[in-house]
Amino acid sequence: MILSSVVKTAIALAMLGYSAASPTPSSSSVADSHPTVPNELTLGVKQVPNILNETAVDANQVAKGYSLTNVTATPRGLTGLLNLKGATNIYGYDFDKLNLTVTYQSDNRLNVRIAPVNLTDVYILPESLVALPKVEGDVNTFEFENSDLIFSYDSENFGFEVKRASTAEVLFSTKGNPLVFSNQFVQFNTTLPKGHQITGLGESIHGSLNEPGTVKTLFANDVGDPIDGNIYGVHPVYYDQRYDTGTTHGVYWRTSAIQEVVVEDQSLTWRALSGVIDLYFFSGPDPKDVIQQYVKEIGLPAMQPYWALGYHQCRWGYDTIDDVKNVVENFKKFNIPLETIWTDIDYMDTYKDFTNDPYRYPTDKYQQLLEELHSNNQHYVPIFDAAIYVPNPNNATDNAYTPFHAGNESDIFLKNPDGSLYIGAVWPGYTAFPDFLNNKTQEYWNEQFKTWHDRIPFDGIWTDMNEVSSFCVGSCGSGRYFDNPVHPPFAVGAPATSYPLNFNVTNATEWASISSAIAATASTPVPEATSSSSSSIDSKNTLAPGKGNINYPPYAINNAQGDHDLATHAVSPNATHVDGTVEYDIHNLYGFTQEKAIYNALLNIAPDKRPFIIGRSTFAGAGHYVGHWGGDNSADYDMMYFSIPQAFSMGLSGVPFFGVDVCGFNGNTDMELCSRWMQLGSFFPFYRNHNVLGAISQEPYVWESVTEAAKTSMNIRYLLLPYYYTLLHESHTSGLPILRSFNWEFPYDKKLSGIDNQFFVGDALVVTPVLQPGVDKVKGVFPGTDEVYYDFYTTEKQNFKNDKNETLDAPLGHIPLHIRGGHILPTQEPGYTTTESRKNPFGLLVALDKDGKAAGKLYLDDGESLNVTESLYVDFVAGDNELSVSAFGDYKVEQPLANVTILGVDKKPEGVKFGDSKVNYKYEKGTVYITGLEKYTKEGAFAEEFTVSW
Repeated sequence: MILSSVVKTAIALAMLGYSAASPTPSSSSVADSHPTVPNELTLGVKQVPNILNETAVDANQVAKGYSLTNVTATPRGLTGLLNLKGATNIYGYDFDKLNLTVTYQSDNRLNVRIAPVNLTDVYILPESLVALPKVEGDVNTFEFENSDLIFSYDSENFGFEVKRASTAEVLFSTKGNPLVFSNQFVQFNTTLPKGHQITGLGESIHGSLNEPGTVKTLFANDVGDPIDGNIYGVHPVYYDQRYDTGTTHGVYWRTSAIQEVVVEDQSLTWRALSGVIDLYFFSGPDPKDVIQQYVKEIGLPAMQPYWALGYHQCRWGYDTIDDVKNVVENFKKFNIPLETIWTDIDYMDTYKDFTNDPYRYPTDKYQQLLEELHSNNQHYVPIFDAAIYVPNPNNATDNAYTPFHAGNESDIFLKNPDGSLYIGAVWPGYTAFPDFLNNKTQEYWNEQFKTWHDRIPFDGIWTDMNEVSSFCVGSCGSGRYFDNPVHPPFAVGAPATSYPLNFNVTNATEWASISSAIAATASTPVPEATSSSSSSIDSKNTLAPGKGNINYPPYAINNAQGDHDLATHAVSPNATHVDGTVEYDIHNLYGFTQEKAIYNALLNIAPDKRPFIIGRSTFAGAGHYVGHWGGDNSADYDMMYFSIPQAFSMGLSGVPFFGVDVCGFNGNTDMELCSRWMQLGSFFPFYRNHNVLGAISQEPYVWESVTEAAKTSMNIRYLLLPYYYTLLHESHTSGLPILRSFNWEFPYDKKLSGIDNQFFVGDALVVTPVLQPGVDKVKGVFPGTDEVYYDFYTTEKQNFKNDKNETLDAPLGHIPLHIRGGHILPTQEPGYTTTESRKNPFGLLVALDKDGKAAGKLYLDDGESLNVTESLYVDFVAGDNELSVSAFGDYKVEQPLANVTILGVDKKPEGVKFGDSKVNYKYEKGTVYITGLEKYTKEGAFAEEFTVSW
């Protein structure tokens, strides 16, 4: 929850002289007379990003490169010494000697590491922060012929190449391009084949393909989902899918540095502003193979609790605990399933972490609501911000904020270079930032979360603003925290003025009134802005000694803030950690390290339960601890569309438990958009509706048609909970994403590359959403020459043809959903909550392929234990007119099997048997409906092996 479009507008007005002195908090017990963070403290030094600067030096054209000497073979590869051929010192001073180490870590993984011989002032990313891939097997032996990767090099003008042995194709080559290795600028180039298919390099709002001309800035950023700009997460890995050879490989640069990647027609240029080159090549050869190989090394995804799959409701603007209670009651009134209710910063006492407002969210009423929720098997998740309020020591009431004093006494906050406390500004005013490199921070975190949970027994944590964000530039609170509490430097809570595409058509009368109001407001004259602190620079102190000029590095990245300053809306690069590490080197890790600390704090509260955390800023390996939501999107069709490639990007980055704010966060949604999005969101792993303060309410019960649409798709989701939970477990154990792109499922058909308007759920379901207004049909493709697809709603076999763009009926309230033949889906009768659903009878949905075969699986456990001691695995296999079901494991399922539905049966069976017993069935249009199986499975659906024959 960062800044809505309205708030962004307010910031612009504030910069132009409006509202800066009198922000309007809509839900705070702080009096309006309190001061505001001065506007001039929010303005960074205007940068000119190098990629936008035609006069910037092209390092590739100027650098002299290195020569390779002292090459020595090792049992696992080789080592060598790189000698600088001539210093150019373009963006920092060049290192004259580098060590090269090449290691075959496994049959499918190769590591190339290049680092200065003198590591003084060079940041080396420790294994304690980010998982370090290790050599597999005996470190002293390796059968090189078992690897499909071949490393070669040129010595005089150093460059290296990685080839695939089985196809002889060049996967990666820096030959012909000089290596640049300076203290503040590292660059290498690799060739790419023409017509390449590069994915990854998230997180950004972009299509799944990184087409020529794409520039990815890898710098965690608190900004509201700009298309193509850098946003919350950093995942320095790309996947290169080659359709001519039918292979895919991956390249991971294990670095936390500020990075930039430029994808051109036949090349990829990768830059970093610090650190060393630590590349890992994964050989695949299929996309799913590469994803699993990569995710296994960074950390397999967390197994989410079963209840995480239910529907979640939130908004910024539930002003009181009574508002929250009313929302919960309304969901029940309209019989819309509600698993979890969330609250944004409204619940806090003047926006301070670990607090609740004593008037709007009094503890007794708060606790009473949570008790009611828990008694109804529902859950509660509050937001949590990254910064800790610094109280005013001259105000006794304000100074009674224990979380700050406990942290300050333990000395666990970030510092300025001179050792003083680094104080930025976030929602409550001037704030300090926990240092997660400090060993004492975890103990502090445990204590604060435990105390908070004892008072407000939440069920999970939503962690926000952890890029890490600050509303001012630098340690602006130093010497000013005596003004606390201060308001944010922008207006908060103004009415949202944007509406979705087509709103003027579907809501013509309302739009006419709105347009008049907007026009009247727009006529107000606005004075021009002036600022003495926004002078433009390209670089400063290019050859600054040591680590260099870390606040204004000589190479300027295209950071998606108005002035591009690295410290704008972020903690300054020179903020210093306990061991001397500067934020410049590990800014991209702040959210990741915070999320790990929260994960451990929740384990301290409930050691045996899986922590549930949804985080905003992620890094390679974050999925091992948290799920992720797509950040501050907007209520428009473009953002609904981009949610799909964003899900693909997070999936291949090892963060499969992902969803976006359905119906949109910023701006106002409308009935049509919300109806479509509620249905699309119901198929994402994480399913939550959330919107901004100042916008209209968008709970699904606001519109009758949205209520019906939501209930339709929710019913399907809850019916398929066993299937989704099985996919969660598969992801947890293998690294495979839950939502899958067509080019992962059919990796040899280039025509499927870049399809971002459809997706698979697992291998079995195809979702084809409507992503534009005012239509009642949608086009989609259904790939595979020999594949069979069935309409989920009618169960009828479809006459789809491979390579044809099919037109599907999609009236408002209907989202096309198809089952891929050859798959068996476990189902369970839906209940109001996941707990109720788990008490209901099971069913099986058998979709036969063209040969009359199908297979599937089911995984179950208690749904919450961190260390599972009892689990159940069930295999389903169908063929030759018989379904066989076998189970193993010691987790007991008491619910019976109620029905089996078999799709794709060409003619009516003469009879159907469950084991040796004849059972009742119905046959319609190629589908066999078998019901009344409860009496044969009274001991539990899978207590014994059984067969169904027809």
